[in-house]
Amino acid sequence: MILCVPVTTTGEVDPRWGHAGRVAVAEVVGGNVRRWDEYDVAWDRLHDEGTEGGHHARVARFVQDHRASVVVAHHMGDPMLQMLGRMDIGVRLGVSGDARLAVLAAAARIA
Repeated sequence: MILCVPVTTTGEVDPRWGHAGRVAVAEVVGGNVRRWDEYDVAWDRLHDEGTEGGHHARVARFVQDHRASVVVAHHMGDPMLQMLGRMDIGVRLGVSGDARLAVLAAAARIA
């Protein structure tokens, strides 16, 4: 299973999904993180450049390009939730703390 989570430079869940500066893509297999890659997405800077639809398309492309099936986040707005739902991407909200532990907990609830 491949999951995305917004992360801080200290490895915590960034509370902002659509405004995140970095996003981790994790592959979880058998209850373990097999792969963890972090990307500087600059959504914090890019969010207000252009239209909301353009920003959502940017986020959608990232999720699709990394073949994620679940997004783990603290919060996201209704338009983002609706977009990810249309893409059949699962969303787990309300997470905080260590990003790797949050991803593992989300994957365990899905499995």
